Amino acid sequence: MLDIKFIRENKELIQKAAQKKLIEFDIDKLIEVDNKRKILLGRVEEKRAEQNVSNNAIVKADSNERVAILEKMKILKEELEREEGELRAVLKEWQILMLSVPNVPDASVPDGESDKDNKEIKKWGNIPKFDFEPKNHIDIMTGLNMADFERGVKVAGFRGYFLKGSGAMLSFAVWRYALDFFVSRGFSLYLAPSMVRREPLLGTGFLPQSEDDLYKVQDDKYLSGTGEVASMGLYQDEVIEREELPKKILTFSPCFRREIGSHSKDVKGLIRVHEFFKFEQVILCESSHEESVKYHEELNRNTEEFIESLGIPYRTVINCGADLGLGQVKKYDIELWVPLENAYREIGSASYFHDFQTRRLNIRYEGEDGKLKYAHSLNSTAATTPRILVSLVENFQQADGSVKIPEVLVPYMNGLSAVAHSK
Repeated sequence: MLDIKFIRENKELIQKAAQKKLIEFDIDKLIEVDNKRKILLGRVEEKRAEQNVSNNAIVKADSNERVAILEKMKILKEELEREEGELRAVLKEWQILMLSVPNVPDASVPDGESDKDNKEIKKWGNIPKFDFEPKNHIDIMTGLNMADFERGVKVAGFRGYFLKGSGAMLSFAVWRYALDFFVSRGFSLYLAPSMVRREPLLGTGFLPQSEDDLYKVQDDKYLSGTGEVASMGLYQDEVIEREELPKKILTFSPCFRREIGSHSKDVKGLIRVHEFFKFEQVILCESSHEESVKYHEELNRNTEEFIESLGIPYRTVINCGADLGLGQVKKYDIELWVPLENAYREIGSASYFHDFQTRRLNIRYEGEDGKLKYAHSLNSTAATTPRILVSLVENFQQADGSVKIPEVLVPYMNGLSAVAHSK
């Protein structure tokens, strides 16, 4: 959410932001409703002040004066109740419109109409050249008894899966290595809840825009698609000591997405599933654009270095305007090489928001001048399973049908350096 004062003073900038993000938003409608809100609020406050004056006057009034004051107060109460009702209705409309205002993208964000227009800014690693007929991750993991997709669908339905044996162990190895890797970079570890209330989803910008892709459980609770939501909810309605910034949070949690609109995409295997697990990096810092840019690069580089240590080829892209969410100022995607698709596929993203999320969540700190300010927020994927296993097993498959384990994961695999067919 942006400051209404900023919105009113920068109408053209907000409209251009909406156009760049391909978001339909009527800035004039918001200004019109805000004008109504201000007028009604002024009237209500004026009548409440009159009520206070009358309440004070009636104490000192004689019997005749008291009758006149009471009659006046009765009329005033009726008018106040009517205008408070009008104000509530206008405030509801105003809040809905305010939640739809897009954040302003950074000047470095390219124009574009879809993720196909994202701009590659980095490529790392050597694409494997196989001297044998390579297999896709489904055939590899099924053949090596690492996964059971048929029974996964039987138990969990569409896009269900079981990881088993060395496949399950490999997933745990990624988690344990990721934990050590990212905690060593100064992050505080949290095991975060996946079931969250509506407020942190609104605060992070996932509601109301992405409600169709969320699983609603009960009593206005949802299953979250990322640990970012719980992490940002940690300090909702709190004032953080400035000396404690930046807050560096690493969460691990199960995640859930309905994948609405993608029924015909990646219907088999581990690329696009309804239930997965993720480490997420989140930073809260002082309200400085320079600080946000610095930590954005740091977060993204953390994930790049993690992927490099595994030896998986990847590329980094800067997302175009149309591939930014409502609140994102700038976003990088890291995409891993998938040999059997002959393509790079997204494994995670790094974003910063300025005070878009913290203003919604009321997360503040005391500046050097003693005034309360909204912190800036950033987040980045650290590691996601099972999707990372797709690139891992396909890139490291061997001619004999085995899969080589990246050296950094071997200590977490009980010393197993390869997954081979059992005899």
